[in-house]
Amino acid sequence: MPRRREITLDETPLPRRPLVQGTLLWLWGWIRWLGLRFLGLMVVLVLLFSMINPPTTWTIIEGQREFPGTPRAWTPIEDIAPVMVRSVVAAEDANFCAHWGFDMIEIRKVVASGSSRGASTLTQQTAKNVFLWQGRSWPRKVMETTYTPMIELFWSKRRIVEVYLNLAEFGPGVFGISAAARHHFKTTPDKLTPRQAAALASILPAPKTRKPDTGSRRTRGILDGAATIAQDGRDSCLKLPR
Repeated sequence: MPRRREITLDETPLPRRPLVQGTLLWLWGWIRWLGLRFLGLMVVLVLLFSMINPPTTWTIIEGQREFPGTPRAWTPIEDIAPVMVRSVVAAEDANFCAHWGFDMIEIRKVVASGSSRGASTLTQQTAKNVFLWQGRSWPRKVMETTYTPMIELFWSKRRIVEVYLNLAEFGPGVFGISAAARHHFKTTPDKLTPRQAAALASILPAPKTRKPDTGSRRTRGILDGAATIAQDGRDSCLKLPR
């Protein structure tokens, strides 16, 4: 009898590389699609709040839930004492009019000294206060770094300071310059004296633990700083009355 020929199947696995590459390309396409739309949403929000006042923020919602009872009201920059605007710039970002959102001079100083203190500008703080959340994390820092140049591109410097002053925390549950002036000094933002303005600016680094002291060393330093930036023109971008 003729010998039956045995047929064997090749058990060598098929190459998986095309399948893996296809899957990775598909995932990259979805990530890019989502990323571009998220970036577009960020741009839309920045443009929107260049014209419309932010109604609230995550920080305000959390703060007023913990410390209720201090009402807020939006105050246009025209109704805020010029010395208050200069005081917050002197206290938080003296080179505000000279940079594009990131103060490279201060960043280099921090890097050179190895200090743990930040070099966050008013624009960066505004980005965090309006669009993000408090606390330190890489995701938040990356988003803050993305929002900052957008804000500088679409907002005026006056608008940045106006939004900052209306959203900043000036004490536990005290948000915005209107609430701060009323809560701490029983007055309105347009009637703040130079010492009161400097005292309010002095608590911004730690609003939950500091109180505005019109006679403190830090307040006196901010008072001098506000006068200095008025004299040397570092407040020129704010177009404040003399």
